[in-house]
Amino acid sequence: MFNHAHPYEPFLFPEATKMIVGTLPPPRFTIGALKHGDVNFCYGSKDGQLWPILDRIFSLSLHYETTQSAIEERMAFLRKRKIGICDIVASAQRTKVDASDLGMKDIRLRNILNYLHHFPNIHTLLFTGGNSLNGPEYLFRKQLKEHGISLRCISDEVPRIHQFSLKSSTREIRTVSLTAPSGAANRAIGSMDSYKELKNENPTFTTFDFRVLQYKPFF
Repeated sequence: MFNHAHPYEPFLFPEATKMIVGTLPPPRFTIGALKHGDVNFCYGSKDGQLWPILDRIFSLSLHYETTQSAIEERMAFLRKRKIGICDIVASAQRTKVDASDLGMKDIRLRNILNYLHHFPNIHTLLFTGGNSLNGPEYLFRKQLKEHGISLRCISDEVPRIHQFSLKSSTREIRTVSLTAPSGAANRAIGSMDSYKELKNENPTFTTFDFRVLQYKPFF
């Protein structure tokens, strides 16, 4: 079994108002075998789309390279936009060394609720994936259930939006389940009526363009 441990501590700070929540980066980040073009930071895979999406939305002109300056660019952006990152999975076991959420076994979770208590300005969780097995929303629901908390549906259309209240508090937290910024989610996008309509209107429209439109209102 491969022990797939998260290589990064949560990137959180007192001013953060939103928090990105995913699962685990590819195993090569755990063992330090990065590829050319990877950034040694959260969502830094050269194959991932989160940073290219944000780059497009905010015209960041980011560098995609394994350098400290590339890391600092991303940190500066997150601080400016008051966005933290705390993936929910601390570690998992794998029989196959890949990045599939479905392949995770014996999952050990980070206590997201505890982080919310320590960072009281956070009002929105941005899940980089939905309620499919071992996805970030799925795992967070399990954590909420253990604490007797449930999500209330605000919108059931993708990206799905829910809300919950922290116990012993009037504080309301919103959750937004974005389509995963990975190639594996392209098939799901291709089956969406909203994507098909946009594609029919503009044949050059891509799944990446679709994610940009979806993510923009929430960042």
